[in-house]
Amino acid sequence: MEIERKFLITQLPAELKQYEARHIEQAYLCTDPVVRVRRSNDRYMLTCKGAGLLSREEFELPLTEQAYRHLCAKADGRVICKVRYLIPYQDRLIELDVFQGGLAPLAVAEVEFESEAQARSFVPPEWFGREVTYDPSYSNAALSRQK
Repeated sequence: MEIERKFLITQLPAELKQYEARHIEQAYLCTDPVVRVRRSNDRYMLTCKGAGLLSREEFELPLTEQAYRHLCAKADGRVICKVRYLIPYQDRLIELDVFQGGLAPLAVAEVEFESEAQARSFVPPEWFGREVTYDPSYSNAALSRQK
């Protein structure tokens, strides 16, 4: 189960380069249901996600680079490229995605939780912008379909 809240970021933190960063490339084979392949640095995954916005089922399977490249070529929509910064915050981890290419300068922060109660009680840092958890147009699957 994936439980997360999502926020737009209009001003990136000044000290961003001090945090661990992952270079991510992901492609959607299907957006309903969500079936995605992802390269994160040198790891390759196939992910299936259920319906939902705040919480939904998520299953991941490892792929070889060759299998990833084969499936990525079958993308339905754009291949998303982004840099994900991992930022510790209180007892959580902020995953700040800075999109590249045609989706730049979009930046979105996601925070995952163990329960919906934890998600609802979360107070975001001041540098977070508008919450878009319940706006499906900010899902990566939807972004992959934008022209």
